[in-house]
Amino acid sequence: MSELVLINVSGRDKPGLTSEITGIMGQYDVRILDIGQAVIHDHLTWGILIEIPDESKSSPVIRDLLFRLHSLDLQVRFAPITREEYQAWAEGRNRACYIVTLLSRDIKAEQIARVSAITARHGLNIDNISRLSARPSLNPSDNRIACVEFSVRGTPEDLDQLRADFLHIAGEMNVDIAFQEDSIFRRNRRLVVFDMDSTLIEAEVIDELAHEAGVGDQVAAITERAMQGQLDFSQSFAERLALLEGLDESVLEGIAARLRLTEGAEHLIRSLKGLGYRTAILSGGFTYFARHLQDKLGIDYVYANELEIKNGQVTGKVCGQVVDGKRKAELLLEIAEKEHISREQVIAVGDGANDLPMLSQAGLGVAFRAKPLVKESARHAISTLGLDAILYLIGFRESDTNQSLQQGGL
Repeated sequence: MSELVLINVSGRDKPGLTSEITGIMGQYDVRILDIGQAVIHDHLTWGILIEIPDESKSSPVIRDLLFRLHSLDLQVRFAPITREEYQAWAEGRNRACYIVTLLSRDIKAEQIARVSAITARHGLNIDNISRLSARPSLNPSDNRIACVEFSVRGTPEDLDQLRADFLHIAGEMNVDIAFQEDSIFRRNRRLVVFDMDSTLIEAEVIDELAHEAGVGDQVAAITERAMQGQLDFSQSFAERLALLEGLDESVLEGIAARLRLTEGAEHLIRSLKGLGYRTAILSGGFTYFARHLQDKLGIDYVYANELEIKNGQVTGKVCGQVVDGKRKAELLLEIAEKEHISREQVIAVGDGANDLPMLSQAGLGVAFRAKPLVKESARHAISTLGLDAILYLIGFRESDTNQSLQQGGL
């Protein structure tokens, strides 16, 4: 009869430890049922579940391991596992698996405590915790980005309530918490589509145009009501455009030159390009400015509204079909079909109510620094960090994206 033993090893990490330990086991034809290792600040925690084929070999295996580990100044614990315990554990591995991503400027103990308390309350067990961001600086003046990822397993009774609980504590602690199914598509996204105004760039371009036209307050008030979902986008768009009639074409170049990219936008786009992703701007703004960003960032697709200009002046109208919320969703699907990918492989990012249709069509829809209505309606939200935090939601470590940038020469 074989014997199952769980072995936990801890102590200062040294090169070759895994080879030494498994080498001893190999002499006794030991079968590996599970294995895992983590190193924090050069301190090793190593676990392995083994099956010793002959019960009579159990004592020699443990004796040899104990002797060698003691000589290496490592602590070890052996725990026998019954076949019934193993079977129950192995069957439990088939339960649904989810990823909880905690994003913050700094990771605090209270944040992890509250996130893990919610997972436990909803019947989820944490299998693994990983830090995706680089090790933080101890200098308080440094710009900080921190991300911890939890792999959890179980079957929550109420997914909507679970997400609501995460959203609630995220607001209380000024952090972002994403909850995703750990599916095959999570690390296999291929296309990212962005809203432009207040997403890729900090400004609402129509408000900048209105300021130049001397109608800034009127247009800003309409814009805010539309973004809050209080006005139909097409109606509000027409009202705002009409106020721009007579604006000289020459001001467009100046506005484009002073547009500021959102925090993390350039790093995100460069990283996505290095990793082979396709990118698109789907904007209710204007193609003049979207093309400017396309040239600057290397965006693959641009769809926005074409300002009608006659005799060097803005007419207060657009040419062709208005890119509203419905059209954004349609364009997302059209680009995905053209690229021969499924919509589950698409990431959509936006901040306004008119972005909700495309966010709902994407496999990963992210409300970025969004209005409350949008944040509550979207499945995922980022409010505390920059756009490049999306890389963590996909599951990339900071070292992964740095490597892609170096290899791509970007």
